[in-house]
Amino acid sequence: MNKFLSHWKTWLLLLPGVGTILLLMGSTFYMVIAQSFGYHNMMGESGFSLEFWNEALADAKLHKSLLYSIKVSVIGALGAVAMAYPLVLWLRKPFPGSSTITGLLRAPMFIPGLVAAFLLVNVISYHGVLNQMMMAIGLIDKPIRMQNDDFGWGVIILQVWKQLPFAMILLAGAVNSIRNDVLDAAADLGANTWRKFTGIIFPLSVPALQVALILIFIGALGDYSFYSIAGPKNTYSLSMLMHITSTEFMEWNKGAVVAVVIMVTAVLAAIAISLLTAPLAQKKGKLK
Repeated sequence: MNKFLSHWKTWLLLLPGVGTILLLMGSTFYMVIAQSFGYHNMMGESGFSLEFWNEALADAKLHKSLLYSIKVSVIGALGAVAMAYPLVLWLRKPFPGSSTITGLLRAPMFIPGLVAAFLLVNVISYHGVLNQMMMAIGLIDKPIRMQNDDFGWGVIILQVWKQLPFAMILLAGAVNSIRNDVLDAAADLGANTWRKFTGIIFPLSVPALQVALILIFIGALGDYSFYSIAGPKNTYSLSMLMHITSTEFMEWNKGAVVAVVIMVTAVLAAIAISLLTAPLAQKKGKLK
């Protein structure tokens, strides 16, 4: 009886926080999903209908936006993580100036996305800093279009720049938790730097890698500011398509369909990332 009462007391203590979260998130999810099926219309009568789903799913713009958003999110997440690993390993052992370098690398976290987009546009624009530097060292003969390019490299660069500090924080916690005597033992067994990374550091940091990839992917998938400023002019991202459909064309139900597509894509991507990266946490074999 005492255990039963203790169990319910625990749930009652969690109720204010959990209840508030469920109320806010649950009501939002319900509203979006219900509107996508014809309920709670902003204008006209409300009622169950698959019309909005049929129209949205048959629209080529949605297909193009979905592929474009997934492409940018995947490349942006992989790019941020790929750059974060060497930086985290470099800063693992403190050295003079390491704190300053870490602070500078984390600076993008404190800059709002819209402000960061306008600032970075000056760097990646046709006559921006990056093109001028590459021309000065002879890497290219003429400027390369990175802003509003058809592939979306401008948005990808912005996403990597913005998400790099977040990836570093997550990966640093996992990498710094690995004891030095484990790495020293691997070195005594003949492991070089690369083998220590692939055989010890990377497998032990896979859980943090999963979290970083999932959160960065979801953040990039739903981002609006970078896509609207640096993205191509002939393709909308999912967030832009949702905004334009809802506010400019006043088709709130179709906009809700796009919102549900974003949420479903995020969930499926999280599952896929978890399944694909889980085997990487198991490293078997002898050190050579």
